[in-house]
Amino acid sequence: MVGVLALQGNFQSHIHILNAIGIESRLVKNVEDLSGLKGLILPGGESTTMSNLLFRDQSFIDGIKLFSDNKPILGTCAGLILMAKNSFDKKVLNMNIIDIEVNRNAYGRQVHSFDDLINVEYKNSEPLSIRASFIRAPKITNLGEDVEILCKHNSEIVGVKKGMHVAVTCHPELQNEILLHELCFKG
Repeated sequence: MVGVLALQGNFQSHIHILNAIGIESRLVKNVEDLSGLKGLILPGGESTTMSNLLFRDQSFIDGIKLFSDNKPILGTCAGLILMAKNSFDKKVLNMNIIDIEVNRNAYGRQVHSFDDLINVEYKNSEPLSIRASFIRAPKITNLGEDVEILCKHNSEIVGVKKGMHVAVTCHPELQNEILLHELCFKG
């Protein structure tokens, strides 16, 4: 069973994708909801709002960090920001699950949102193209050691992998793309 953080943001699209690929899911609203899960999704949404809600319960933050030591986490857009080492914004929680630095809302305001193809490269295979939505998306500005580039849009890095964790700056789930969910939770 894979949990989807359901404090704020686009968690229903992830539930839909998990159902489509045959993975049971449950909404995660507190630290107790992490029990028994084999994976977790940190969805897109508003990173400051999600941070404010998480800041209310340090045990929940600690629980997610502890969870990440042994189980995979997939982060999309705001989820990537939460997983990052640093976003250079004191209002945002960065859990340092993946050693990256990011710039929030780097693509501009909501009116600058767009859908396009991204290339996914993994397991030494030929790149695969999937559709994704970029909505007030962050940009990855720095990669730490052992962080693999997983996805690119044109020449821009839009997805990374570190060990079992995957994070992307965009929303493939809004385009009903299943590849990243399968990669993270089905291997």
